[in-house]
Amino acid sequence: MALSAPALMPKFVVTLLLPDAFDEDFIALIPRHRAFINQLIEENVIDSYAISADRTRGWVTINGLNEATVRAVIEQFPLYRFLRSIEVDELFVFDSVASRFPRISLN
Repeated sequence: MALSAPALMPKFVVTLLLPDAFDEDFIALIPRHRAFINQLIEENVIDSYAISADRTRGWVTINGLNEATVRAVIEQFPLYRFLRSIEVDELFVFDSVASRFPRISLN
């Protein structure tokens, strides 16, 4: 008898290309954008969110039914209109410390 894994929602990594320079309009939206990202993390829509040290690119790991639903989430980002490009890739494997069971402490 074959064992079957539970159906999991597909996971995508989105690469964001940020603007070359941040103007006042961009900077003014950052708090609203971060609040929205934090909300999506709490709702388990976003697994991870990262911006490069030089602030030119970002990566977001998102759970979604398909690429279209992931793009629809990205289009809701308050900073979306400033993004120079987005690239969406469905992941085959995603492994991280956060996705593992907590270590047992015998204290």
